[in-house]
Amino acid sequence: MDTQPWTRQLDELTSKFKEQFGALSQQQLNWKPDAQRWSIAQNLDHLMVINSSYFPILESLRQGTYKAPFSARIGFIVRLLGKTLLAAVQPGAGKKTKTFPIWEPSASELPADILERFARHQQELKQQISSSEAPLQQGAVISSPANRFIVYKLETAFDILIAHERRHLQQALQVRNELPEGTSLAK
Repeated sequence: MDTQPWTRQLDELTSKFKEQFGALSQQQLNWKPDAQRWSIAQNLDHLMVINSSYFPILESLRQGTYKAPFSARIGFIVRLLGKTLLAAVQPGAGKKTKTFPIWEPSASELPADILERFARHQQELKQQISSSEAPLQQGAVISSPANRFIVYKLETAFDILIAHERRHLQQALQVRNELPEGTSLAK
């Protein structure tokens, strides 16, 4: 299965994040509109945390050692959960949902190089996806890194990661648009 559609979308998303937030200072990247919402930097960190949580699964699939739960053998459950999760992470999809604790941003104040770290992470994610052609061809089914009982096809997992990044780009743009007046957008 061709992985280029996913890797191209990751390139596009990386460019959009850099274009939209590259001129912001560390203070602006870490600014939060309120205690219940994440800063731009936290959105980026969250994406790196969640995407990286899939890397051990992908490695295990490539090595042929991955053990899917029993529910992964029940096609309608795999399709239902994958479709439901993909719909939930779409930009503009319904209400905001709380993330699993393992996917929380690693800190509330993040360093100024968060965008550079994110760009490097995106390259690693692209490599992980590109090297997963064999499991994709085999129709691999995985469980969520956060909950073993949530199962979906590997290709759906990649669709979910892309949609999730788009959703957080939208959230980060909303935060940028709420930066206090008089705040310079330059470093």
